[in-house]
Amino acid sequence: MNKKLLVLSMAATLGLAACGNDGDNGSNGSDGKDWTAVNQWYVDGQKRVTQAADISINNQAGAAKNIILFVGDGMGVSTVTAARILDGQLKGNTGEENSLSFETLPHLGLAKTYNVNGQTPDSAGTMTAMVTGVKTDVGVLSQAEGVTRGNCASTQGQDLMTSIELASIAGMSTGVISTARVTHATPAAAYAHSPERDWESDADLTAEAVTNGCKDIAAQLLDYSYGSGINVVMGGGRRAFIPNTMTDPEGKNGKRLDGRDLTSEWTAKYTNSAYVADRDSFLALDPTTTDHALGLFNSSHMEYDYDRITDGAAGEPSLAEMTAKSIDILKKNDKGFVLIIEAGRIDHAHHAGNAARALHDTIALSEAVRVAMEKTSTKDTLLMVTADHSHVFTIAGYPTRGNPILGLVKGNDSSGISAVTNSTDANGMPYTTVGYTNGRGYAALDNGGDERYGLPIAAGRFDLNYVDTQSAGFHQEALVPLESETHAGEDVGIFASGPGAHLVQGTVEQNHIFHVINHAANLVIKAEAAL
Repeated sequence: MNKKLLVLSMAATLGLAACGNDGDNGSNGSDGKDWTAVNQWYVDGQKRVTQAADISINNQAGAAKNIILFVGDGMGVSTVTAARILDGQLKGNTGEENSLSFETLPHLGLAKTYNVNGQTPDSAGTMTAMVTGVKTDVGVLSQAEGVTRGNCASTQGQDLMTSIELASIAGMSTGVISTARVTHATPAAAYAHSPERDWESDADLTAEAVTNGCKDIAAQLLDYSYGSGINVVMGGGRRAFIPNTMTDPEGKNGKRLDGRDLTSEWTAKYTNSAYVADRDSFLALDPTTTDHALGLFNSSHMEYDYDRITDGAAGEPSLAEMTAKSIDILKKNDKGFVLIIEAGRIDHAHHAGNAARALHDTIALSEAVRVAMEKTSTKDTLLMVTADHSHVFTIAGYPTRGNPILGLVKGNDSSGISAVTNSTDANGMPYTTVGYTNGRGYAALDNGGDERYGLPIAAGRFDLNYVDTQSAGFHQEALVPLESETHAGEDVGIFASGPGAHLVQGTVEQNHIFHVINHAANLVIKAEAAL
């Protein structure tokens, strides 16, 4: 800070100290000089500090009866910011001042997401860190770094106990929810152990894996033997649970080669159990009489929230609806529960270079968190919201306040007033506020989303003068041409409330999340006592 700025800063500080809420420098600040009385930014900031000062901390080990961990797959800081603005603008406001539900949680930290062998991580390694307390390699599910990816023979003695498994042993109820396939990397790390994240059904296993006794991920879910088993599993991925000779209600065949129908095995294995495949059946599910619920709502991943339909065989519940139903099932256990919930399709929309769907799925996650906040108490529930990794998604340019977050950049003129015309680059072409460093690049489609993969890569700049960039069919421009947009390596946020939430502070390794959960719920001690 140079000498002049330092003097101005000191003068401002002294000026503020002399002012008061009673308008020392004018009648209730009517002369415009009493910042503490007339400036709403000042008043709001002061109120926030007062609220923060009143937050109580519960550091007692085991004080959390319930644990809920939300993971926004690919929900980097820029995604949270852009979704916050879009959510606000959809409500008719300028957007920047808006807050997503989880941004109101009192405690916040940053997680370093790298894998043991990867500067930029994948979901298998990052989720393993969060549910086991140990970092591992890219592509590996809840096994230590001693394994060689894709090599079954290397896995002996490498399995890591997960928070879900510890909770089951301790007699707590457990649940895993995802809008991706429930056998996909993030949810799978909660209950499966595999040197290869892609071994989702037996059709995916290699000959080496079969020879050395490795099981596919879907089979591991049914073979889960801790406590009373996982109580709730909901998401997509039906095809890994039914034989390739079976056609599901949406007309799609299963993948299993061993002839097993794991959906019927689920209901045969557990009493008071249910299997549901569409939203209508899901809504009819009675949580008071259901102790084990399996919901598989799509052959592959569930639809993006923007595309989700609610009726008929293809009808799917929202993430918020799955969250509410799961909590109602799990909370019947007096010993509490551990519930892991993934918004899996944020990541997929980013990979496709489709910001609109990524942001809508982030807003859907915010709704699910809001429901969880309403259905639980901060007195006995540790609620955490984080991401496994980020994406190369940027918010750039100098758009004016309230400019559509998915729109073209329109800045301010020299007087600070919103300009009439779009900002342009060195080539005279307008550009969008949000974009990607790499990926398949520009497309203006009728629908968008995964449709983008069927079209040629188109990196670089395009004339956007007559393109509706706010349409969900618009795919943002990308600088580096790649088959798919990639993850990014920067830190991600951890938002938390409830017992032990204050342990989320500063910049920490991602495996810190497990240890906060373990402290708050005493999982290891409870599990050891139950054995």
